[in-house]
Amino acid sequence: MTAAAFLSVVLIHLAAAMSPGPSFVVCVKTAASEGFKVASALAVGLGLGATIWAIAALAGLALLFEIAPVLLTVLKVGGGLFLCFIALMMWRHAAEPLAEVEADAPPRSMASAIRLGLMTQLANPKPAIFFGAVFIGLVPSGTPLPTLIALLALIFINETLWYIFVARAFSITQARAAYMRLKASIDRLFGGLIAFFGLKIALT
Repeated sequence: MTAAAFLSVVLIHLAAAMSPGPSFVVCVKTAASEGFKVASALAVGLGLGATIWAIAALAGLALLFEIAPVLLTVLKVGGGLFLCFIALMMWRHAAEPLAEVEADAPPRSMASAIRLGLMTQLANPKPAIFFGAVFIGLVPSGTPLPTLIALLALIFINETLWYIFVARAFSITQARAAYMRLKASIDRLFGGLIAFFGLKIALT
């Protein structure tokens, strides 16, 4: 695996992690209703969930390459088109308001917050399909184990640090109000990035 491909996976994942979705909404809700500390623990759970999906995608792809390597091109095209579908949905729903938060949410322990983040991420199968699409296009079979471990570590760091940032930002009332004003433009920007990456994967 080349350094350029490694960096591409990291940057594509960072763009995807930053794209508002179910995990983003849960993090915003937690930060606004329960504060930064609890939302930071939630971010760790989201990072763990993303890493688990990435490991599952790598394991499944390795087996698939052995059993039916002819499906590689089909999966690359299908995965790329799926990313484009996600981008389209982001564009279509960009103008929709963010889910309302509850100001009187009950206190939550750190362990409970991590568990909520983990379950939120694992309940959404889209990360598995996303990682499958990206890994098919950019992670060759036979990639050394240390490289894969480094890649998984950076996926965890990307996901966790992004949601810690979200937790910090949306535990402040003014920041949430600013996002609400710019939500449509921000969502469409990220949707455009995901569409670009999806087309790149499908056509290469």
